Amino acid sequence: MTTITLLRGDGIGPEISEAVVKIIKESGADITWEEQIAGLEAVEKEGTPLPDKVIDSIKKNKVALKAPITTPIGKGFRSVNVQLRKALDLYANIRPCKNIPTIKTRFDDVDLVVIRENTEDLYAGVEEKIDDNTAHSIKIITREASERIAKFAFEYAVKNGRKEVCAVTKANICKLSDGLFLECTRKIAQDYPNIKYREILVDNCCMQLVQNPSQFDVMVLPNLYGDIVSDLTAGLVGGLGVARSANIGKDCAIFEAVHGSAPDIKGQNKANPTALLLSAVEMLKYINMNNCAEKIEKALYKTFNEGIKTADIGGSASCTEFTDAIIKNMN
Repeated sequence: MTTITLLRGDGIGPEISEAVVKIIKESGADITWEEQIAGLEAVEKEGTPLPDKVIDSIKKNKVALKAPITTPIGKGFRSVNVQLRKALDLYANIRPCKNIPTIKTRFDDVDLVVIRENTEDLYAGVEEKIDDNTAHSIKIITREASERIAKFAFEYAVKNGRKEVCAVTKANICKLSDGLFLECTRKIAQDYPNIKYREILVDNCCMQLVQNPSQFDVMVLPNLYGDIVSDLTAGLVGGLGVARSANIGKDCAIFEAVHGSAPDIKGQNKANPTALLLSAVEMLKYINMNNCAEKIEKALYKTFNEGIKTADIGGSASCTEFTDAIIKNMN
């Protein structure tokens, strides 16, 4: 039996967590959940959005499944997501992006992976207020982190039968910081002669993605660009409601839905659990429960093919109805 830390999150988080836990149980996966709280509930009960026992639990269990946690905009506590990545050194964010059956999008040939450096860049949070009219935010790029994420991207390409790694930067403007990132990816690329390597500027990349996304395979990016581009690519296949995500470190991994906590539909049984479910599928693969992962993914796609979808992706099913249909299609 495998013990996994579960963070049910805020807003719709508890609803979609309940759905995913139920589906995983029905798949036959031998998992025990160790629940912890973070975010708004933790602030109310513990006085902090990220209690130490959450970090301790993930370090002990090595794997966590996390529903969306609210991050206040412009004020309040710092993003729990960012704090978790930093505390656990979850340096690689993986965002597979592939068309899903029956979800209508502008393109039907999208199959790419965004690999985002997860620990530095502007997300290091090094900011200062100079005066009432000026604020500084420091962009941090290091050789160690850049080489590490580049190696991760190439290793991912090799292990998953991918043919190309494309480095995405703005090195024509950020010549020192993004220039260092490119220097590091070029160095690592030399160790993988069987994987094609190319480079593109992030603005051109965004334009190319919305014109011809099939040209991309594996993309490796510094933190900020990776955050933006991964949401763009999610839009190519149906939006954040169907986007899977993993944050991987040397010792721990967190699998999460990357969409918001949607407090406006909290408790209304309208939430779509697909993103968290697909992230859980990646989690099951990570812990070598591949049969359960395949079983869930096939049942999900069969449910879509039957026309059973939540409202955000063109259907009318409630969260409960959608969950029950997936479970039925696994049996």
